[in-house]
Amino acid sequence: MKTAVPCYYHLDVEVSPERVGQVSRILAAHLRYWDLENLVDPVCRGAELLLRAIDEHATDKHTSIEMWWNGQHLITAFGDDDPDLRPDQDLRSCLADIAAMSDGWGCCASDTGSKIIWFSQRARAGQRVPLVPTAPAPTLREGLTVPREEPVAVLAAPAPAGDDALEGSR
Repeated sequence: MKTAVPCYYHLDVEVSPERVGQVSRILAAHLRYWDLENLVDPVCRGAELLLRAIDEHATDKHTSIEMWWNGQHLITAFGDDDPDLRPDQDLRSCLADIAAMSDGWGCCASDTGSKIIWFSQRARAGQRVPLVPTAPAPTLREGLTVPREEPVAVLAAPAPAGDDALEGSR
């Protein structure tokens, strides 16, 4: 049985029209390397839509792209720090297209004040593979000390030796 290893990829990009195609090819190469050929088209189309929208509407063109594969879902996320780029206004048509071609999507704020737009693609029934089990990591907890052995008082007399022991059992 084929098993899947969890995969992660991160890419920082300065968005420009000529970089859109280049980023799409980079993402496609990673998906092929992970044996996810069937997800190349929808992921690259979604990435191109978001990158073109960021190029058109954002003042800060720096974007971080991350992909996670867990054996059943591929999540692709785009993060930017542009406070002027509003997903509800500037990216409305782009997000509608992404929602139509992905299995799930969303937009959220991060702890640093940036926004993250993500979408997911689910592996179809015949393409799901179980994850490779990982060995548990050792813990750094302190073990309890075992109390000293206390001598136990002898409660029973020693068993008789020799023929006396046989006669008592008859």
